[in-house]
Amino acid sequence: MADTQQVDETPGAAKDAKAERRTAKFAKQISAFAKEHGGAEGHLEYLGQRGARIVLVGEDGGWGDLVVPTYAIAEEAVRQAGITVHQEFDGEFAAKVRTGPYEWKRMAGIQLGAPGNG
Repeated sequence: MADTQQVDETPGAAKDAKAERRTAKFAKQISAFAKEHGGAEGHLEYLGQRGARIVLVGEDGGWGDLVVPTYAIAEEAVRQAGITVHQEFDGEFAAKVRTGPYEWKRMAGIQLGAPGNG
């Protein structure tokens, strides 16, 4: 009789595999952003049940963000991407952000009575 081993695919294992795939996808997006902007740094922000936000700031001042399902995924994604993560979004890090005409128009529009978002 041959020795056999039963592999038990538990719901937890399936969840872990899904989280790993998501993490790898976000790490790839972060790496692509960093490559496009000459490098990048980030900041993680907990959003409660919605997950976490990864704010990215490129070396050229370009910025963007990703919302991910959990803070743990956010931490692992930035680790895999190899970017520096700041504990606070202030000081020298915040000063690296370069806003363009679109952002200034949106900010001024809110103050000057431009059409709302909804």
